[in-house]
Amino acid sequence: MTSREGERESKMGRDRIEKMSAEVVDSNPYSRLMALQRMGIVSEYEQIRQKSVAVVGVGGVGSVTADMLTRCGIGKLLLFDYDKVELANMNRLFFTPDQAGLSKVEAAANTLNFINPDVAIETNNYNITTVDNFDKFLGAIQTGGVKQGTPVDLVLSCVDNFEARMAINTACNELSLHWFESGVSENAVSGHIQFIRPGETACFACAPPLVVAENIDEKTLKREGVCAASLPTTMGIVAGMLVQNTLKYLLHFGTVSDYLGYNAMIDFFPQMSLKPNPTCDDSFCVKRQQEYLAKPACEKEVQNSAESDTEAVLHEDNLYGIELVAEDDGAPVKGAQPSNSTNKLTEGLKLAYEGPVSVEDTPTAHQSTEDEVSLDQLMAQMSSM
Repeated sequence: MTSREGERESKMGRDRIEKMSAEVVDSNPYSRLMALQRMGIVSEYEQIRQKSVAVVGVGGVGSVTADMLTRCGIGKLLLFDYDKVELANMNRLFFTPDQAGLSKVEAAANTLNFINPDVAIETNNYNITTVDNFDKFLGAIQTGGVKQGTPVDLVLSCVDNFEARMAINTACNELSLHWFESGVSENAVSGHIQFIRPGETACFACAPPLVVAENIDEKTLKREGVCAASLPTTMGIVAGMLVQNTLKYLLHFGTVSDYLGYNAMIDFFPQMSLKPNPTCDDSFCVKRQQEYLAKPACEKEVQNSAESDTEAVLHEDNLYGIELVAEDDGAPVKGAQPSNSTNKLTEGLKLAYEGPVSVEDTPTAHQSTEDEVSLDQLMAQMSSM
Protein backbone atom coordinates (compact mmCIF):
# COMPACT_ATOMS: atom_id res chain seq x y z
CA MET A 1 0.00 0.00 0.00
CA THR A 2 1.41 3.41 -0.96
CA SER A 3 1.39 6.40 1.38
CA ARG A 4 -1.26 8.07 -0.79
CA GLU A 5 -3.49 4.99 -0.61
CA GLY A 6 -2.98 4.91 3.15
CA GLU A 7 -3.98 8.57 3.45
CA ARG A 8 -7.09 7.93 1.34
CA GLU A 9 -8.12 4.95 3.49
CA SER A 10 -7.45 6.99 6.63
CA LYS A 11 -9.74 9.77 5.37
CA MET A 12 -12.45 7.27 4.44
CA GLY A 13 -12.21 5.84 7.93
CA ARG A 14 -12.55 9.25 9.56
CA ASP A 15 -15.55 10.03 7.36
CA ARG A 16 -17.10 6.70 8.29
CA ILE A 17 -16.64 7.07 12.05
CA GLU A 18 -16.70 10.71 13.12
CA LYS A 19 -17.06 9.80 16.78
CA MET A 20 -16.51 6.72 18.86
CA SER A 21 -19.48 4.47 19.41
CA ALA A 22 -20.14 3.01 22.85
CA GLU A 23 -22.38 0.27 21.44
CA VAL A 24 -21.39 -3.09 22.94
CA VAL A 25 -21.18 -5.29 19.83
CA ASP A 26 -18.37 -7.42 18.47
CA SER A 27 -18.19 -5.32 15.28
CA ASN A 28 -17.43 -2.07 17.18
CA PRO A 29 -13.64 -1.57 17.38
CA TYR A 30 -14.02 0.89 20.26
CA SER A 31 -16.48 -0.97 22.51
CA ARG A 32 -13.79 -2.26 24.88
CA LEU A 33 -12.13 1.13 25.07
CA MET A 34 -15.40 2.93 25.74
CA ALA A 35 -16.00 0.47 28.59
CA LEU A 36 -13.40 2.45 30.54
CA GLN A 37 -15.87 5.31 30.50
CA ARG A 38 -18.81 3.17 31.57
CA MET A 39 -16.75 1.78 34.43
CA GLY A 40 -15.80 5.23 35.71
CA ILE A 41 -12.06 5.07 34.93
CA VAL A 42 -12.19 7.78 32.28
CA SER A 43 -14.79 10.55 32.19
CA GLU A 44 -14.82 11.07 28.40
CA TYR A 45 -12.78 8.55 26.41
CA GLU A 46 -13.93 10.18 23.15
CA GLN A 47 -11.55 13.06 23.91
CA ILE A 48 -8.74 10.92 22.54
CA ARG A 49 -10.05 11.58 19.02
CA GLN A 50 -9.12 15.25 19.54
CA LYS A 51 -5.55 14.49 20.65
CA SER A 52 -2.39 14.64 18.57
CA VAL A 53 0.88 12.97 19.60
CA ALA A 54 4.34 13.18 18.02
CA VAL A 55 6.44 10.00 18.19
CA VAL A 56 10.12 10.73 17.53
CA GLY A 57 12.00 7.55 16.69
CA VAL A 58 10.08 4.62 15.21
CA GLY A 59 12.35 1.84 16.44
CA GLY A 60 11.86 -0.85 19.06
CA VAL A 61 10.00 1.37 21.54
CA GLY A 62 8.58 3.96 19.14
CA SER A 63 6.95 1.52 16.71
CA VAL A 64 5.15 -0.35 19.50
CA THR A 65 4.16 2.98 21.06
CA ALA A 66 2.63 4.13 17.76
CA ASP A 67 0.87 0.76 17.40
CA MET A 68 -0.72 1.00 20.86
CA LEU A 69 -1.84 4.60 20.39
CA THR A 70 -3.37 3.71 17.02
CA ARG A 71 -5.33 0.84 18.55
CA CYS A 72 -6.50 3.24 21.28
CA GLY A 73 -8.00 5.52 18.62
CA ILE A 74 -5.73 8.56 18.98
CA GLY A 75 -6.81 11.38 16.68
CA LYS A 76 -3.47 12.04 14.99
CA LEU A 77 0.06 10.65 15.04
CA LEU A 78 3.16 12.44 13.74
CA LEU A 79 6.02 10.00 13.09
CA PHE A 80 9.67 11.12 12.88
CA ASP A 81 12.58 8.90 11.79
CA TYR A 82 15.13 8.67 8.97
CA ASP A 83 16.28 5.05 9.22
CA LYS A 84 15.18 2.12 7.07
CA VAL A 85 13.76 -1.21 8.21
CA GLU A 86 16.44 -3.93 8.36
CA LEU A 87 16.21 -7.67 8.90
CA ALA A 88 18.27 -7.06 12.05
CA ASN A 89 15.18 -5.29 13.43
CA MET A 90 13.12 -8.50 13.31
CA ASN A 91 14.00 -9.39 16.90
CA ARG A 92 11.75 -6.49 17.81
CA LEU A 93 8.01 -6.08 17.60
CA PHE A 94 5.87 -4.45 14.88
CA PHE A 95 8.00 -4.54 11.70
CA THR A 96 7.92 -7.56 9.34
CA PRO A 97 10.56 -9.03 6.96
CA ASP A 98 8.70 -7.91 3.83
CA GLN A 99 9.18 -4.27 4.94
CA ALA A 100 12.98 -4.47 4.83
CA GLY A 101 14.39 -1.57 2.82
CA LEU A 102 11.41 0.72 3.40
CA SER A 103 11.80 3.85 5.49
CA LYS A 104 10.58 3.17 9.01
CA VAL A 105 7.99 5.96 8.89
CA GLU A 106 6.59 4.72 5.56
CA ALA A 107 6.42 1.10 6.75
CA ALA A 108 4.85 2.19 10.04
CA ALA A 109 2.27 4.39 8.31
CA ASN A 110 1.19 1.54 6.03
CA THR A 111 0.72 -0.83 8.95
CA LEU A 112 -0.99 1.71 11.20
CA ASN A 113 -3.42 2.79 8.47
CA PHE A 114 -4.34 -0.87 8.02
CA ILE A 115 -4.85 -1.37 11.79
CA ASN A 116 -7.04 1.71 12.25
CA PRO A 117 -7.92 3.93 9.27
CA ASP A 118 -9.60 6.42 11.64
CA VAL A 119 -6.21 7.72 12.82
CA ALA A 120 -4.53 10.48 10.82
CA ILE A 121 -0.87 9.56 10.22
CA GLU A 122 1.74 12.15 9.24
CA THR A 123 5.22 10.92 8.29
CA ASN A 124 8.44 12.92 8.57
CA ASN A 125 11.46 11.16 7.08
CA TYR A 126 14.45 13.25 8.24
CA ASN A 127 17.05 13.64 10.97
CA ILE A 128 15.80 16.27 13.44
CA THR A 129 19.31 17.07 14.75
CA THR A 130 20.50 19.00 11.66
CA VAL A 131 19.96 22.77 11.61
CA ASP A 132 17.48 22.85 8.71
CA ASN A 133 15.57 19.78 9.83
CA PHE A 134 15.33 21.04 13.40
CA ASP A 135 13.36 24.03 12.12
CA LYS A 136 11.08 21.65 10.20
CA PHE A 137 10.61 19.56 13.34
CA LEU A 138 9.85 22.69 15.39
CA GLY A 139 7.22 23.79 12.88
CA ALA A 140 5.70 20.31 12.64
CA ILE A 141 5.05 19.94 16.38
CA GLN A 142 3.98 23.59 16.67
CA THR A 143 1.23 23.18 14.07
CA GLY A 144 0.58 19.41 14.16
CA GLY A 145 -2.53 19.37 16.34
CA VAL A 146 -5.81 17.79 15.29
CA LYS A 147 -7.12 21.30 14.77
CA GLN A 148 -5.07 22.87 11.98
CA GLY A 149 -2.41 25.31 13.19
CA THR A 150 -2.43 24.18 16.82
CA PRO A 151 0.49 22.39 18.55
CA VAL A 152 0.56 18.68 19.28
CA ASP A 153 -0.74 17.66 22.70
CA LEU A 154 2.33 15.64 23.62
CA VAL A 155 5.76 14.69 22.27
CA LEU A 156 7.16 11.19 22.90
CA SER A 157 10.91 10.70 22.58
CA CYS A 158 11.75 7.13 21.55
CA VAL A 159 15.23 7.84 20.19
CA ASP A 160 18.48 6.11 21.11
CA ASN A 161 21.04 8.92 21.23
CA PHE A 162 21.83 12.03 23.26
CA GLU A 163 21.83 14.50 20.33
CA ALA A 164 18.27 13.67 19.30
CA ARG A 165 17.04 13.88 22.90
CA MET A 166 18.64 17.31 23.25
CA ALA A 167 16.98 18.47 20.01
CA ILE A 168 13.58 17.38 21.33
CA ASN A 169 14.35 19.04 24.68
CA THR A 170 15.30 22.32 23.00
CA ALA A 171 12.18 22.35 20.83
CA CYS A 172 9.81 21.52 23.69
CA ASN A 173 11.39 24.12 25.99
CA GLU A 174 11.04 26.76 23.27
CA LEU A 175 7.39 25.89 22.59
CA SER A 176 6.60 25.03 26.25
CA LEU A 177 5.35 21.59 25.23
CA HIS A 178 5.13 18.66 27.63
CA TRP A 179 7.04 15.56 26.54
CA PHE A 180 8.13 12.09 27.62
CA GLU A 181 11.69 10.86 27.30
CA SER A 182 12.21 7.09 27.17
CA GLY A 183 15.07 4.66 26.76
CA VAL A 184 16.29 1.06 26.98
CA SER A 185 19.79 0.16 28.15
CA GLU A 186 22.36 -1.42 25.82
CA ASN A 187 22.22 -4.68 27.78
CA ALA A 188 18.46 -4.84 27.06
CA VAL A 189 17.41 -5.58 30.65
CA SER A 190 16.49 -2.13 31.92
CA GLY A 191 14.71 0.99 30.75
CA HIS A 192 12.86 4.10 31.87
CA ILE A 193 10.42 6.87 31.01
CA GLN A 194 10.61 10.49 32.22
CA PHE A 195 7.82 13.09 32.04
CA ILE A 196 9.20 16.59 31.39
CA ARG A 197 7.09 19.69 31.94
CA PRO A 198 9.15 22.79 31.01
CA GLY A 199 9.62 25.08 34.01
CA GLU A 200 8.01 22.67 36.47
CA THR A 201 10.33 19.65 36.30
CA ALA A 202 13.96 19.21 35.28
CA CYS A 203 14.44 19.31 31.52
CA PHE A 204 16.88 16.95 29.80
CA ALA A 205 19.60 19.63 29.93
CA CYS A 206 18.97 20.16 33.67
CA ALA A 207 19.56 16.49 34.50
CA PRO A 208 21.62 14.89 31.74
CA PRO A 209 22.36 11.17 31.77
CA LEU A 210 25.28 9.89 33.82
CA VAL A 211 27.62 9.56 30.81
CA VAL A 212 27.18 13.27 30.09
CA ALA A 213 27.43 14.35 33.74
CA GLU A 214 30.73 12.46 33.98
CA ASN A 215 32.02 14.04 30.72
CA ILE A 216 32.23 10.66 29.02
CA ASP A 217 32.12 10.64 25.23
CA GLU A 218 29.00 8.66 24.31
CA LYS A 219 30.76 7.27 21.23
CA THR A 220 33.43 5.57 23.35
CA LEU A 221 30.73 3.45 24.99
CA LYS A 222 29.84 1.79 21.70
CA ARG A 223 32.35 -1.02 21.17
CA GLU A 224 33.24 -1.52 17.51
CA GLY A 225 31.89 -4.75 16.08
CA VAL A 226 29.61 -5.35 19.05
CA CYS A 227 25.88 -4.79 18.61
CA ALA A 228 23.79 -3.55 21.51
CA ALA A 229 21.52 -6.24 22.88
CA SER A 230 17.81 -5.95 22.17
CA LEU A 231 14.86 -7.74 23.73
CA PRO A 232 11.28 -7.30 22.45
CA THR A 233 10.09 -7.94 26.01
CA THR A 234 11.98 -5.01 27.56
CA MET A 235 11.07 -2.66 24.73
CA GLY A 236 7.43 -3.76 24.91
CA ILE A 237 7.35 -3.10 28.67
CA VAL A 238 8.90 0.37 28.28
CA ALA A 239 6.49 1.17 25.43
CA GLY A 240 3.61 -0.01 27.61
CA MET A 241 4.71 2.24 30.49
CA LEU A 242 5.07 5.13 28.06
CA VAL A 243 1.64 4.73 26.44
CA GLN A 244 -0.09 4.05 29.75
CA ASN A 245 1.21 7.33 31.13
CA THR A 246 0.42 9.09 27.86
CA LEU A 247 -3.23 7.99 28.14
CA LYS A 248 -3.38 9.05 31.80
CA TYR A 249 -2.04 12.48 30.84
CA LEU A 250 -4.27 12.99 27.80
CA LEU A 251 -7.48 11.62 29.38
CA HIS A 252 -6.91 12.89 32.95
CA PHE A 253 -7.04 9.74 35.05
CA GLY A 254 -4.72 8.18 37.58
CA THR A 255 -1.30 9.59 38.44
CA VAL A 256 1.27 10.33 35.73
CA SER A 257 4.78 9.21 36.72
CA ASP A 258 7.52 11.85 36.59
CA TYR A 259 10.17 9.15 36.30
CA LEU A 260 9.60 5.42 36.16
CA GLY A 261 12.48 2.98 35.76
CA TYR A 262 12.49 -0.75 35.07
CA ASN A 263 15.08 -3.37 35.98
CA ALA A 264 14.23 -6.74 34.47
CA MET A 265 16.75 -8.63 36.61
CA ILE A 266 14.60 -8.23 39.73
CA ASP A 267 11.46 -6.61 38.27
CA PHE A 268 12.17 -3.41 40.16
CA PHE A 269 10.41 -0.13 39.24
CA PRO A 270 12.08 2.92 40.86
CA GLN A 271 10.22 6.25 40.84
CA MET A 272 11.39 9.80 41.50
CA SER A 273 10.84 13.46 40.64
CA LEU A 274 13.51 15.98 39.64
CA LYS A 275 13.35 19.72 40.24
CA PRO A 276 14.55 22.05 37.45
CA ASN A 277 18.00 23.62 37.58
CA PRO A 278 17.74 27.45 38.00
CA THR A 279 21.05 27.82 36.13
CA CYS A 280 20.22 25.45 33.29
CA ASP A 281 22.21 26.08 30.08
CA ASP A 282 18.95 26.14 28.10
CA SER A 283 17.70 29.74 28.21
CA PHE A 284 14.15 28.69 27.35
CA CYS A 285 14.15 26.28 30.31
CA VAL A 286 15.12 29.13 32.65
CA LYS A 287 12.41 31.30 31.08
CA ARG A 288 9.78 28.58 31.61
CA GLN A 289 10.89 28.23 35.24
CA GLN A 290 10.35 31.94 35.77
CA GLU A 291 6.93 31.73 34.17
CA TYR A 292 5.97 28.80 36.40
CA LEU A 293 7.18 30.56 39.56
CA ALA A 294 5.17 33.64 38.57
CA LYS A 295 1.91 31.67 38.46
CA PRO A 296 -0.49 32.30 41.35
CA ALA A 297 -0.23 29.71 44.11
CA CYS A 298 -3.88 28.76 43.65
CA GLU A 299 -3.25 27.98 39.97
CA LYS A 300 -0.32 25.73 40.87
CA GLU A 301 -2.44 23.95 43.48
CA VAL A 302 -5.21 23.33 40.96
CA GLN A 303 -2.68 22.00 38.46
CA ASN A 304 -0.98 19.71 40.99
CA SER A 305 -4.24 18.43 42.47
CA ALA A 306 -5.91 17.63 39.15
CA GLU A 307 -4.58 14.09 39.20
CA SER A 308 -5.40 13.49 42.87
CA ASP A 309 -8.99 14.61 42.24
CA THR A 310 -9.39 11.83 39.69
CA GLU A 311 -8.17 9.34 42.27
CA ALA A 312 -10.80 10.38 44.81
CA VAL A 313 -13.53 8.43 43.01
CA LEU A 314 -12.75 4.77 43.57
CA HIS A 315 -15.70 3.47 41.63
CA GLU A 316 -18.93 4.49 40.00
CA ASP A 317 -22.06 2.63 39.06
CA ASN A 318 -21.49 0.70 35.88
CA LEU A 319 -23.21 -1.85 33.70
CA TYR A 320 -20.99 -4.68 34.90
CA GLY A 321 -21.55 -4.39 38.65
CA ILE A 322 -17.79 -4.17 39.14
CA GLU A 323 -16.28 -2.02 41.88
CA LEU A 324 -12.72 -0.80 42.28
CA VAL A 325 -11.68 -0.96 45.91
CA ALA A 326 -8.88 0.84 47.73
CA GLU A 327 -5.71 -1.00 48.58
CA ASP A 328 -5.08 -2.18 52.14
CA ASP A 329 -4.43 0.30 54.91
CA GLY A 330 -0.75 -0.56 54.83
CA ALA A 331 -0.28 1.15 51.46
CA PRO A 332 1.87 4.30 51.56
CA VAL A 333 -0.02 7.57 51.86
CA LYS A 334 0.43 9.99 48.99
CA GLY A 335 2.45 13.00 50.08
CA ALA A 336 4.00 11.25 53.10
CA GLN A 337 7.74 11.86 53.56
CA PRO A 338 9.72 8.68 52.93
CA SER A 339 12.48 7.74 55.32
CA ASN A 340 16.13 7.41 54.22
CA SER A 341 15.20 9.10 50.95
CA THR A 342 18.76 9.77 49.87
CA ASN A 343 19.82 6.15 50.25
CA LYS A 344 16.68 4.93 48.47
CA LEU A 345 17.21 7.33 45.56
CA THR A 346 20.81 6.26 45.07
CA GLU A 347 19.79 2.61 45.16
CA GLY A 348 16.97 3.32 42.73
CA LEU A 349 19.26 5.04 40.24
CA LYS A 350 21.73 2.17 40.38
CA LEU A 351 19.11 -0.56 40.18
CA ALA A 352 17.37 1.09 37.23
CA TYR A 353 20.34 0.17 35.03
CA GLU A 354 22.47 -2.30 37.00
CA GLY A 355 21.69 -5.81 38.19
CA PRO A 356 21.94 -6.34 41.97
CA VAL A 357 25.06 -7.86 43.46
CA SER A 358 22.93 -10.11 45.65
CA VAL A 359 19.29 -10.30 46.64
CA GLU A 360 20.18 -9.57 50.27
CA ASP A 361 21.82 -6.24 49.36
CA THR A 362 18.91 -4.91 47.31
CA PRO A 363 15.33 -3.77 47.92
CA THR A 364 12.62 -6.34 47.37
CA ALA A 365 11.02 -6.63 43.97
CA HIS A 366 7.93 -4.84 45.28
CA GLN A 367 9.76 -1.87 46.80
CA SER A 368 9.55 1.47 44.99
CA THR A 369 11.43 4.71 45.40
CA GLU A 370 9.60 8.02 45.19
CA ASP A 371 11.22 11.32 46.18
CA GLU A 372 11.89 14.81 44.89
CA VAL A 373 15.49 15.99 44.81
CA SER A 374 17.43 18.98 43.56
CA LEU A 375 19.94 18.79 40.69
CA ASP A 376 22.87 19.36 43.08
CA GLN A 377 21.82 16.38 45.19
CA LEU A 378 21.39 14.19 42.12
CA MET A 379 24.78 15.14 40.68
CA ALA A 380 26.44 14.45 44.03
CA GLN A 381 24.82 11.04 44.20
CA MET A 382 25.80 10.28 40.59
CA SER A 383 29.43 11.20 41.32
CA SER A 384 29.50 8.91 44.36
CA MET A 385 28.36 5.87 42.36
